[in-house]
Amino acid sequence: MRVGVVVVRGRSMEPTYVDGDRLLVLYGVHPRVGRAHVIRLPDGPDGPRPVAIKRITRAEGDGWWAERDNPAEGVDSWLVGAIPTADVLGVVLTRLRRARRRTR
Repeated sequence: MRVGVVVVRGRSMEPTYVDGDRLLVLYGVHPRVGRAHVIRLPDGPDGPRPVAIKRITRAEGDGWWAERDNPAEGVDSWLVGAIPTADVLGVVLTRLRRARRRTR
């Protein structure tokens, strides 16, 4: 297991996470239903998609059903089907506080 930081891009997980949020992620763990995870989405018609933050909502066959919090934005299992376990990369532990700029 290892820990890393990811930066949210896009609006698919609003209002939980917004564009620019930094998240602490634990990689190499078993998916946890109800928690947000870093996942690899299958390639789209225009080629590879970037890794994404989605909420694991249930086990589905040999994989996991991953949903966005904002139904009006993004791609999730409703569009691409279940995500294979190997493509669920890590679980989000927490959002990191944004650094405040020092003013003089």
